[in-house]
Amino acid sequence: MGVTSRALTQMKRVVEHGRMSHAYLFEGNRGTGKHETAIWLAKALFCQKKVNGEPCNECVDCLRINQNDHLNVQVIAPIGQTIKVAQIRELQAEFSKSGFEKNLRIFIIQEADKMNQSAANSLLKFLEDPSGNFLAILETEALGKILPTIQSRCQIIHFAPLSKTVLEDKLKEAGVSPSSAKILKSVTNSYQKAVEISQNEWFNGAKDAVQQWFFYLQKKDSQAFVYVQKKLVSFAKEKEQQTLILSMLTYFMQEKRDELLKEGRAVQEMSRQLELVLQAQQKLGSNVAFQGVSEQLALRILR
Repeated sequence: MGVTSRALTQMKRVVEHGRMSHAYLFEGNRGTGKHETAIWLAKALFCQKKVNGEPCNECVDCLRINQNDHLNVQVIAPIGQTIKVAQIRELQAEFSKSGFEKNLRIFIIQEADKMNQSAANSLLKFLEDPSGNFLAILETEALGKILPTIQSRCQIIHFAPLSKTVLEDKLKEAGVSPSSAKILKSVTNSYQKAVEISQNEWFNGAKDAVQQWFFYLQKKDSQAFVYVQKKLVSFAKEKEQQTLILSMLTYFMQEKRDELLKEGRAVQEMSRQLELVLQAQQKLGSNVAFQGVSEQLALRILR
């Protein structure tokens, strides 16, 4: 697995001691390893050649689970924006059939919070009146959107974000440059999201543009104002990009403040600028236009 977590360690102990619940609810932010752990768990329970408790990833069962082609392991994901009742009913129908390779049957529901009302009620009935020997694993980033009655029938496993140090190390192991890894760990807690950003051509161009903007701001160069329209807006077409730009600026400022602190120099001005960036982020979050927010930020820093 690309990401290790306390939750995975917890599940390994559960398998080792044979204390499985019939239903788990994996809850945590994107990129914290929920689905990877669900797949690991399925392989750990079906693998024919485990080594020190770890799936071999070579036997027929492991390979078929990796390929989402195992008769006793079903993965359900939203179709469009929702998980529909027909998907849950089809799951129930499949699990009621005879002739499975093994008695244990596992189903994994990704983005379980996207079940519509009918699907959630159908799943609840399934959990209340299970058919045979099965393990249910629900994954969600929004625990509050899961019916309390479903939550009460599951053991909830929390997937915490990786520490900044571990995230940076994992990104470097994945081939991300050290400088980019430092920036990425400051703009997201999600390993998966950080990798996605790093692989996007947009990132390198935006990173260089924000760094140049930062230099102008530090020199109190009036180019900092012009640069917003001249360069930055071309990297800020989408809301997520706009947010990342201000997050990267925050990173460069924090790095500069840390450098000044190590040298025993005054950091009041840098702290003021960081406060202004925070205010700009809040305005952006209130749907104020990116160009206006950034130009105003530049003017306030230049003054």
